[in-house]
Parts: sequence; C-alpha cells; structure tokens
Amino acid sequence: MTQMLFRDDPYLQAARAQVVAHTDAGGLVLARTVFYPTGGGQPGDAGHLTWPGGALEIATTVKGEGDAIVLVPADGQALPAVGAEVEQTLDWDRRYRHMRIHTALHLLSVAIPFGVTGGAISAERGRLDFDMPELPEDKEGLQERLNAMIASDAPVSEDWITEAELDAQPDLVKTMSVQPPRGAGRIRLIRIGDVASPLDLQPCGGTHVARLGEIGTVRLGKMEKKGRRNRRIYLHLDS
Repeated sequence: MTQMLFRDDPYLQAARAQVVAHTDAGGLVLARTVFYPTGGGQPGDAGHLTWPGGALEIATTVKGEGDAIVLVPADGQALPAVGAEVEQTLDWDRRYRHMRIHTALHLLSVAIPFGVTGGAISAERGRLDFDMPELPEDKEGLQERLNAMIASDAPVSEDWITEAELDAQPDLVKTMSVQPPRGAGRIRLIRIGDVASPLDLQPCGGTHVARLGEIGTVRLGKMEKKGRRNRRIYLHLDS
C-alpha cells in the first residue's frame, strides 16, 4: 500500500521516500508519495525524482494493483533500485492548476443542478457533461454566478462517512457514470462552505484548493450538445 501524502496535504510539493517495487511495465512504486494518480477526471501528476548519483523525470502517475500508486517515468530512463531512498518533487504549477480547475468544476455542478455524466481536467481547462435537455441560455449570467461563488472565498474541507451513510443520502452523488469506490468502509466527501450549510458536498478523491479565492476568475468556454441529452460545458482559468 502506498501512503497517499497528497490526501493529507495537497500542498505538499516534495518528500523523501523509499522505492518498494518496480512494475513489469517499467514504473516504480514508492512507500509514500506526493504524486496524485489519474482518476476522477484529474490527470496523474508529473515531476521528478532525485537520489545520490541519479535523477528521473516522471511523466505521469497511475493506480496500480491494490492500493499501490505507480510513478511512470519518461521513456529511456534508468530506475532507482528497490530499497533506494529518493527525493520526489512535483511539477507544482501543473498540479496547482489541476486543483484550481477541479474545485471550480465542483462549483459548476452547483450552478447547473443536473446529473453529471462525465468530466475532464487539464492544466488549461476543465469540462463537465450534464444530463440535461438543453444548454444554459444565459451563459454570461452563469459565468457571473460562478465568479461570485469564487469571490466568497468559502473554505474547502474534507469529511468522511460510511458506505451505509452514503446509501442513506444518495443525492450526494452527482456523477451518474462513475460511483464512489467502495470496499474500504468509508467514503471521502469534499465540502465547500460551512458545515451547517455547505455550498456543495459530494464524494470526491481528487485534490482541491483550501479556499475558493485561490481559483481566481474563471470564464466559460464552448458549450456543446453531445447527444440527445448530453450537454458539455468547458471552463477556463483566466490566469
């Protein structure tokens, strides 16, 4: 099992760790990692490793067998030996943009109260697909509402509930195509706003900013029909 340092502190940019395994596909597993693996529409982290006499660029990060997190190196690079101590460092600018966009997409799901059928995040933009009959008519008004929520600078926090508690509150799950992972006995929730009256509360395993003000101003991009009821909406960071 890989200890997920990013779960405890998404702002942690570097940490030392021991290499515990190599994979058949040429990846490596650390005992603990600051690298987030691809999942929930959020890309896997990139960055680099260093150790005495060596360095390695990490192209992306994925989930491995069980609870292992696999760092995928760029092609043609030698791996540190199993048992070696390495210093891992994130491509922080890229990760932080993922955090800002991911949190902004939570707000988009608040502004558009329909089921979410898909989504994707990059360092440049994010998108959500909604199960809705028509595209929003007032794009400018929707954008103003998003930026007003961001300007509130509400806190973003996490909580945990049991699987049984989630079953009793099915409306917490906004995603229609992907359900929260089960089997661990508890589900992670991301809360935006106060505990008593949150602006948003939903299961999510990704990384987010600590306060909405960190997102900065956003603008809505292309809005598309992607099927009989599927509507795709893009969101961009202004800086």
